Amino acid sequence: MHKPNVTVAAIVTCEDKFLLVKERDKHTGEICYNQPAGHLEANETLAEAACRELIEETGISLNASHLVGIYNLHAANGFHYMRFSFAFTCPELYLPSPQDNDILSADWFSIEQIRNLPLRSPLVLKCIEDHLAGQAYPLSLIYQ
Repeated sequence: MHKPNVTVAAIVTCEDKFLLVKERDKHTGEICYNQPAGHLEANETLAEAACRELIEETGISLNASHLVGIYNLHAANGFHYMRFSFAFTCPELYLPSPQDNDILSADWFSIEQIRNLPLRSPLVLKCIEDHLAGQAYPLSLIYQ
């Protein structure tokens, strides 16, 4: 039986900037950028997982405002991912403080800067563009 990996991502905005983490791709070894993101763990909702990943990877605690989208990706590494992306609004440009040792750093970027970064996946930019286009679904869309 095929079982895709369930992942969550936090699209965090503040003052027309987006919060991204810098990490080393585990498959290629290359430095890349991603939203604070990770896998769903046992006994947590998808929104809770996104909040947890945000705290672990940036040290910033926020609540998701809405779901941006659900994305299906058959990645170049051979894995199949179902990614649930959530929007977060940060009241100010907090200095991130990653707690996760796999995160090299975290910082705020404009959309123009993001378009020129080496991204972990094409979904990083796709999710941001969907967010900028106003794509928003209530958290109640996902039965908890």
